Amino acid sequence: MLAFRKIWGRLAAEEFCNYFSVQTASNTRKRCSSVKATVALKEDMRVAVIGAGVIGLSSALCIHDRYRSSVTPLIIEVYADQYTPLTISDGAAGLWQPYLYDKGNVQETKWNKETFDYLLTYINAPDSIKMGIFTQSGYNLFTEPTPDPSWRDSVLGFRHLTPQELDMFPGYSYGWFNTALMIEGKSYLPWLMDRLRERGVIFYHRKIESFRELVDSGVDVIVNCTGIRAGELQPDQDLKPGRGQILKVEAPWLKHFIITHDLKTGVYTTPYIIPGSNLVTIGGIFQLGNWSQECNSQDHQKVWESCSKLIPSLKHARIVDDWAGLRPVRSKVRLERETLEYGAVKSEVIHNYGHGGFGLTIHWGCAQEAANLFGKVVEEKRQKATSRL
Repeated sequence: MLAFRKIWGRLAAEEFCNYFSVQTASNTRKRCSSVKATVALKEDMRVAVIGAGVIGLSSALCIHDRYRSSVTPLIIEVYADQYTPLTISDGAAGLWQPYLYDKGNVQETKWNKETFDYLLTYINAPDSIKMGIFTQSGYNLFTEPTPDPSWRDSVLGFRHLTPQELDMFPGYSYGWFNTALMIEGKSYLPWLMDRLRERGVIFYHRKIESFRELVDSGVDVIVNCTGIRAGELQPDQDLKPGRGQILKVEAPWLKHFIITHDLKTGVYTTPYIIPGSNLVTIGGIFQLGNWSQECNSQDHQKVWESCSKLIPSLKHARIVDDWAGLRPVRSKVRLERETLEYGAVKSEVIHNYGHGGFGLTIHWGCAQEAANLFGKVVEEKRQKATSRL
């Protein structure tokens, strides 16, 4: 749900180089999409993915698996100044749950569902533990009746709460129960990294300052998955930070997620509790326009007191960590193609950012759409090659 970054001060650059060294591609292949490119290009295509959070890594994987047999060779490079375990995605609690209502943006609801359905196919797979994927059931609570969410048909067993269930939560008079999925970034990102290393994807620990530096180096297609940093590469007035702060606590007796809502104040402003595989994430901070990534004592206290009031037994939990981070908030996800021209040199950019606090929830649907856009570039290149014959 919530995208966060811990304030780290370790892992030297040489450790990154060792961890992200290139390995020979194996024959292993994971599912992406049944859609295939229609023609093989017998010339190289070089793709640079900027960003190594869940959006960047999943986009790289989906593009590779869909087109590796029809574009030869297909060279994919990932550029980032932070890799797992230092990304925003690593700090996310990882509950699959979009915002309550899509406000007519049905495309995002579709991408959310595609992600849920894709992940659900792994739920009993041997790799599910390595991926950090498991089912999680729980409650969404309100102080008044509210319409069902846009995602009600995506989750499992959606129903309204009974009066007896509501009695467990004083102050709340309406709610839902459903089973969803957990996707813990701290496990899922290393799993994605391993899949990409098997496929020969090249990783660079480097901050990209402009699209131009990649274009000048001969990159054909850039996939921009830079999250809140996207505005540094290209101005975007619609992109704003949505600062959040969470606590990680030891409370193994809590088995269900509990998310409270205030439709007047908006998302993430009221207490929520999300049990993970080892620790429980508690939160309830959303500060639009606040660029600070430092944890502060006032927000710490607000989260602790509000969540302890919701579930009094939390007072016996041990606080393990504070995390703070910036959600890349936009009115809608930017997932589109753009042609950049620098004199006589052209390059294609596929923008894939602005996922707010639900990057893990929507990532695979967006990765498939990024691959669709990449396929259009491939087709156009094929047509130009044919016209020269």
